[in-house]
Amino acid sequence: MKATKVWISAAILLLLLAIVSAPLASAQNMKTLGNMDVHYMAIGATFLTPQVAKAYGIERSKYNALINISVLDNTQQGKPAKAVSISGTALNLTGQYKRLDFEEVREGQAIYYLAQLNYRDKEKVKFELTITDGSETHELVFDQTFYVD
Repeated sequence: MKATKVWISAAILLLLLAIVSAPLASAQNMKTLGNMDVHYMAIGATFLTPQVAKAYGIERSKYNALINISVLDNTQQGKPAKAVSISGTALNLTGQYKRLDFEEVREGQAIYYLAQLNYRDKEKVKFELTITDGSETHELVFDQTFYVD
């Protein structure tokens, strides 16, 4: 049992590192908003392994997306993770809004905010997020088109 927990924790940590590293490689998935460097991505949940999806309570379906936001404090050396409050909506081309419910996940020094969203094949979604750290509030807007695997 203990070896299984260690393996799942290691797998989760590797996934989360990959999620954060992917935006670092592409400037289009990072925006500087005041004292926050906000890394964001939205992917189909089937990219997650079944073990990772289960560990985080994420529905692993070809019609379900995972939205991942991480915020770094760009005023401090090393840019440590920053705890924030995130709210937002997803809007599709037919005008349907869905409120996103972000859950905070902490793994060591890392902090992630995860939300889920159902989608249809080739659906373009506009994300409108409000991010606040207690002293600053900023808006993050981005689009993502989802495809069914």
